[in-house]
Amino acid sequence: MVIKIALEQLSVVAGDHQANLSLAVRRTQKAFAEGANIVVLPELAISGYVVDPVLAQQLAEPLFGDSFTALGEIAAAHAGVVVYGFCERAGRDLFNSVVALGPHGLALHYRKMHLFDQEKAVYSPGDLGLPIVRTAFGVLGVCICYDLRFVEVMRILALRGVDLVIAPAAWVSGFDKSVPGTGRTGHVDSLLAQANLNQVAAVAVSQVGGDHGGPATLGGSVACDAYGQVLAGPLSRSHADSAMASVDLCAVRASRRRSGAIRPREDRRTDVYSLNYWGNGDETGAV
Repeated sequence: MVIKIALEQLSVVAGDHQANLSLAVRRTQKAFAEGANIVVLPELAISGYVVDPVLAQQLAEPLFGDSFTALGEIAAAHAGVVVYGFCERAGRDLFNSVVALGPHGLALHYRKMHLFDQEKAVYSPGDLGLPIVRTAFGVLGVCICYDLRFVEVMRILALRGVDLVIAPAAWVSGFDKSVPGTGRTGHVDSLLAQANLNQVAAVAVSQVGGDHGGPATLGGSVACDAYGQVLAGPLSRSHADSAMASVDLCAVRASRRRSGAIRPREDRRTDVYSLNYWGNGDETGAV
């Protein structure tokens, strides 16, 4: 089965909820009209990449807020999946969150576990574990931006049976020693290597730009197969951009046996080591 995934790299205005939501709606509608099964928007696509505590409080919305309603209606109308990031209010806490909305509503809800730099003064660490969901377009798992720099994240998702890892992002500098002015960044290199090592397809969609407030975001969104081969991107490093990636789910699953004697999943030495996952309290144990 081949699925089509739209990478919608947005240039959003930090702090302008309505303009960003309108942009997300337009780009999502267009992507579905062009044949996408899954549409992926960036991290904090609705608020913009906000790291000011006062502004974040003003922009935060509940899980079932305006963006959920607007984008959920589009997903339902096209029998597809929309994945987007937003600033979530839950009681007194703010979370850097992502949801996947399907034809029947909420399919997946995730809160960023690894907060980057200034985010630590604004958002609470995620408390929903690493949820996965089985859909008509394969088994999906999500993480957000900086989560990709912790190899356990994609490994856990892979070992729990995910076909496709979706990572909304707002890639910025600060982790790598240097960031090239054009082409692939270290963020992309990390994604491609991990997709190969974990035998999963992966899509990371970043914000781009920095002239609308907040830290400058690097763009460069990308999609790859389970061998780490690029399927789409890297997208523009300076402007809004989009692309459509075709992912063969049968090929993803077949990649877990590279030959009769090369079987990465089965060759793991779980008698020597293990990886424990505690989830959010309802899923535990070694993977």
